[in-house]
Amino acid sequence: MLEREKLQDKKRIVIKIGSSSLTHAVSGDLNLQKIEKLVRIISDLKGQGKEVVLVSSGAIATGRQALHHPGKPESLAQKQAFAAVGQARLMMVYQRLFAEYNQVAAQVLMTKDTMTNDASRYNARNTFDELLKLGAVPVVNENDTVSTSEIPYVDNFGDNDRLSAIVSALIGADLLILLSDIDGLFTDDPRKNPEAKMIPFVPEITKELLSMGKETSGSGVGTGGMAAKLAAAQIATDSGSDMVIANADQVDVIYQIMEGKDVGTLFLAHKNKDFDLIHYLNHDYERKE
Repeated sequence: MLEREKLQDKKRIVIKIGSSSLTHAVSGDLNLQKIEKLVRIISDLKGQGKEVVLVSSGAIATGRQALHHPGKPESLAQKQAFAAVGQARLMMVYQRLFAEYNQVAAQVLMTKDTMTNDASRYNARNTFDELLKLGAVPVVNENDTVSTSEIPYVDNFGDNDRLSAIVSALIGADLLILLSDIDGLFTDDPRKNPEAKMIPFVPEITKELLSMGKETSGSGVGTGGMAAKLAAAQIATDSGSDMVIANADQVDVIYQIMEGKDVGTLFLAHKNKDFDLIHYLNHDYERKE
């Protein structure tokens, strides 16, 4: 497919990976082998002349691990406390691993206010541009220590799927890769319906497609379901970025995507001149999805 082949030429890439993909299923502890492989692949992409931004979940799970707390946080305050411990620890892991490949990781923490405030948004864009110009790898997460936006309907980020699409729109990325715990977009939840079929290519996001989204996540760690991924696809494609959902079980899938192989679901960019990111963030977008 010609659209797939064009992915080889993408220059500015945002890669999002979720908590469930970064942790061991049984213990919830960080999967260091997978993180090391992800770092190696990103470093290799940079060696090919690509600019890469990593949107990484895992701060809360990392903090939970450090504080020896079983299960998900039971309150907003507890979640933010886990994040306060976990953000520093997770970034330390990334910095050490990227240093092994002669790369520099830079932490970027964002809240909704970063985007809706004109001065903050302008400064954030300039910071991303300068970091990429300097050859660093920005590692982005929502600032869960002070933000409430991962609580449904409190704010407009809602999860790192949407956040990664917002970052893509902010920096003018031409490809967003969502690494998930599922192979791509399906006609129904494949965990519950064995008849569900994967949709490999989405030229346009329709209302019918949005109605297929599910709010639930299959993981005890992550927060984002398929509805969040479809919302991310809307933001990314309307702002001019192709987007691919693929399974993070083997992070080498990034190579396959960049080589134009037929993996995951490709959402084709169709830059919408009427799309306004700030309007999207300030209004009640598809909350009934």
